[in-house]
Amino acid sequence: MDCPHLVESARVTTPFDRDDNTGGQCRLKCTACKTEQNPWICLTCCNIGCGRYVSGHALSHYECNSKHCVCMDSENFSVYCYACDDFVINDTPGRHLDILRKNLQTFNSKNNQLARKSLRRRSDASETENDKKRQKKDDKLKKIRPKSSGLRNLGNTCFMSAVLQSLSNIQHFCGYIKQLPSLEDKNNKIRKVVTRKHSRDGTDEDVLLVEELRKTLIAIWEGGKSAISPESLLQVIWKLVPRFRGYQQQDAHEFMRYLLDRLHTELLALLPYTSTNNNSPFIGPKGKSTIVTAIFGGLLQSEVNCLICGVESKKHDPFLDLSLDIPVQYHNIKVNKGKENLDQPVCKLSECLTNFTEVEELEETELYMCTGCKKKQRSTKKFWIRRLPNVLCLHLKRFKWVTSFRQKLETYIDFPLTHLDMNKYILDMHETRGTSIGSNIYDLAAVIVHHGSGAGSGHYTAYVLNESQWYHFNDSTVTACEAETVARCKAYILFYIRREIRLPDYLNVSNGNGPPSSHRNSRS
Repeated sequence: MDCPHLVESARVTTPFDRDDNTGGQCRLKCTACKTEQNPWICLTCCNIGCGRYVSGHALSHYECNSKHCVCMDSENFSVYCYACDDFVINDTPGRHLDILRKNLQTFNSKNNQLARKSLRRRSDASETENDKKRQKKDDKLKKIRPKSSGLRNLGNTCFMSAVLQSLSNIQHFCGYIKQLPSLEDKNNKIRKVVTRKHSRDGTDEDVLLVEELRKTLIAIWEGGKSAISPESLLQVIWKLVPRFRGYQQQDAHEFMRYLLDRLHTELLALLPYTSTNNNSPFIGPKGKSTIVTAIFGGLLQSEVNCLICGVESKKHDPFLDLSLDIPVQYHNIKVNKGKENLDQPVCKLSECLTNFTEVEELEETELYMCTGCKKKQRSTKKFWIRRLPNVLCLHLKRFKWVTSFRQKLETYIDFPLTHLDMNKYILDMHETRGTSIGSNIYDLAAVIVHHGSGAGSGHYTAYVLNESQWYHFNDSTVTACEAETVARCKAYILFYIRREIRLPDYLNVSNGNGPPSSHRNSRS
């Protein structure tokens, strides 16, 4: 966006003003809370404040000084205008932004050199063998270059970036979408039918989400750029879902569910496969499966028992993800920012799964219409997982309603990086238990994390595993990280992949990279 406030507001060209620049090692810290996390520089007065997903002191500075509306991220050098509520792409006639970026690069480089020198001086007296190993590990991680690109933040679009990066690293799903033929030349009548079937708000936009997603995933994995801009995909989403329009923060889980549902609907109309296997392990009747349901689709069985006459009712419901409550006993745990909180009781993911499948008595507002008693009665309800998906997506319900606002639960959930055993959560049936070793064993593939305290604010990032290496995707920035870092994060959405992927022949991806050639040729 070309910011109209830039010429008036942008005056700073150095990281510090003259009085603060001592020439020695100095870290950029928030003037309010002294944190070094995500510092932003006010381009009018050089005030340094932390970003929105830390404590938001850069925003507070603007709210107290309305003319100080433009600031720069000192880490990735992006520029944001609070008055426009958007990221800035233009520069002043005097090239203030370009000069400041170069000075920040020089400052960061010199600061890193001074830090290394200081570390070497201290090492003679106090550095231990563990410190040396840690430093070598950090240096090694910095040298690892990701094979995929980051996604530029287009104005609070981190919720979209985190979901796209997670899905792009699920090989069978991403490979299939990437190798679809271009759908731009598809018959307009078909395109309109797809949109008309899916549009619930009355809009009839002649756009296809799957086509823009295909282009975006290809661009992510071309690897030629450190970051790409998903503008076209964002514009399609805005056209299809008015609720996602604008630059306010959205919920990553809601976006992921909409994305998968929309893709499934479009693919059913555009690429109608017909299953010849009457025992297809995927949800829906024959001919109703797509790569979405084949990868993420599972089946729940709910059992409702009348407490008066004992009549039992069973129902089967397909799912693309499971939303898990955090047990009540962990709701009021106070979390100290910046500390490990090792003395706090730890909630395990297995407790959330057990809580999901335990018998519960329905409340008075949910009385069950009993077929035996012929009236609403008190009853109990229990969920079983009847069929597990190839990719198990677990959404942790961190936001709860307290009176008229949503409160975030900061509870740390201890989740396994490998060997999540789902056997005890499924029905004891031959067709669901399976006989092979890895049939119900899952390994973690990606994690979406929400930083901050508000449901409609904060920031989303994602940790993903690619070729045995974990990466942290923070919008345009992609960095290698250790598995221990992933294990310590406060997960919001977890993606687990079954060790034995089961795909029907008509949706199978050759070498995990795309649809079979026969299907590609028939639709070219």
